Amino acid sequence: MPMKGSGPAEYEEIDRFDGGVGWLAYPDERMQRASHALATDEGVWLVDPVDATGIDDLLAEFGDVAGVVVPLDRHKRDAAAFAERHDVSVYVPSWMDGVVDEIDAPIERFDGTLGETGYRLRMVATPLWQEGALYHEEDGTLVVSEAFGTAEYMRTDSERLGVHPALRLFPPRQSFEDFTPERVLVGHGAGVHEHANPALGAALSGSRRRAPSLYLKTARLFLAN
Repeated sequence: MPMKGSGPAEYEEIDRFDGGVGWLAYPDERMQRASHALATDEGVWLVDPVDATGIDDLLAEFGDVAGVVVPLDRHKRDAAAFAERHDVSVYVPSWMDGVVDEIDAPIERFDGTLGETGYRLRMVATPLWQEGALYHEEDGTLVVSEAFGTAEYMRTDSERLGVHPALRLFPPRQSFEDFTPERVLVGHGAGVHEHANPALGAALSGSRRRAPSLYLKTARLFLAN
């Protein structure tokens, strides 16, 4: 199993709900890079998109693309390609550095809420980590690029949602303590759509305690390749 897929991609649909859909462009890669289309009254907002054959047909089910969001400084992915193809801008949190210089597309900075979508931006407060989470309080959708994930290398066998290995010892509890999500969409793996709030709480409260078992599991996964 490759860590990261390349070349022409055939996507696999994930995370379909009333407010959008997600996809894995390379379902067989270990990184499990997940992309999402959020359907709003303003149009469709793409978060962390990875391009794939036929993906625009999937997006068309939800309307016209209104913008592309890059909430993590390491996740430029195919943001510029989508922005160019749909003639929209790439939206980046106002406080995020670095990634802007790597995206060849019009850039819009944002803070607070993402336009009139109802999605509120929250900084993931942890050192040396530039990430913003998006939360829609009305429908309970929480979108997190990398602080959490469901890919195999990001969670122990007992977890439905796991804290990123690099944050395990100091999980960003304060950044999420006032959220009560109905679903958690992540940038690596399929989202959590049932009992999402307990899964989030368990991920944060047990992050440090379960760190050794996760590190051992991750080492075995990578040594097996």
